[in-house]
Amino acid sequence: MQDIYILGIESSCDDTSAAVLKNGILLSNVTASQAVHEAYGGVVPELASRAHQQNIVPVVDQALKRAGVEKEQLSAIAFTRGPGLMGSLLVGVSFAKGLARALGIPMVDVNHLHGHVLAHFIRESEDDHSQPPFPFLCLLVSGGNSQIVKVNAYNDMEILGQTIDDAAGEAIDKCSKVMGLGYPGGPIIDRLARQGNPEAYQFAKPNIPGYDYSFSGLKTSFLYSLRDWLKDDPDFIEHHKEDLAASLEKTIVDILMKKLRLAVKDTGIKHVAVAGGVSANNGLRNAFRDHAERYGWTIYIPKFSYTTDNAAMIGITGYYKFLDNDFCPIDAPAFARM
Repeated sequence: MQDIYILGIESSCDDTSAAVLKNGILLSNVTASQAVHEAYGGVVPELASRAHQQNIVPVVDQALKRAGVEKEQLSAIAFTRGPGLMGSLLVGVSFAKGLARALGIPMVDVNHLHGHVLAHFIRESEDDHSQPPFPFLCLLVSGGNSQIVKVNAYNDMEILGQTIDDAAGEAIDKCSKVMGLGYPGGPIIDRLARQGNPEAYQFAKPNIPGYDYSFSGLKTSFLYSLRDWLKDDPDFIEHHKEDLAASLEKTIVDILMKKLRLAVKDTGIKHVAVAGGVSANNGLRNAFRDHAERYGWTIYIPKFSYTTDNAAMIGITGYYKFLDNDFCPIDAPAFARM
């Protein structure tokens, strides 16, 4: 059987990433991040797309070299088609189209969120058999999405619940920005939370039916509480930032896990995974471990390198689509929203 080499390309937001896989085994995963956005407290789309243009050629070149693979050996190119920032997506999509046409090989379009879920199927060696069995539940949490997904197969996923407003990561970033802690807020809040008291403050929790999430009310509750505390003590944030971070993190984790417990109970599925950028959060990881002990769940927590946007997850998704001959035409456009 001929070996299958997949080049994965991810450029949906502010990370330019390329990965190479051989028969579903990861050979390389290279990512160039963009520090330029830190000064603005969030990703600036125009700056992101310009940085992708500068990074994509050297990133792909390094991914191929580290894998020890020549571009002529590639079987197909998998790329993030959406959702994401349109300008950023267009860089990756255009590069993938040009390279695929030049090499005369097929293209595989990948949904970015689909890729996050299938990050659990990234294998670094033939001996890696840690993948969850089908069906399993996946809590997908990132800066723009919070979803509970029932995964029936590589190509069969059902969204049971999702945010109706802000996502968990978005709420964390906005609260961090208001506190003047910097961007991205997730790692900062996570670090401070480890030093604080999670029971120090109480914030509003939503009462949304079903499996859907809402974090807008929590964000508003946090902002109004902070405003009142600052009236009495202008240095309140500096004196209490660890406790604030710990209480905020605990509230978000509690909201996420409550709906996930409900989904596990109703479906009877106890193989439960977490994915997306927020899955790097220490409090959420500890909550998964606690639920595994308390409720008998079998849990799947990704390596930190596979929690944020990366091309390895695009490559593995592309690999399974390649096996199904699920290719996309050369004129397939990028899409910014679901």
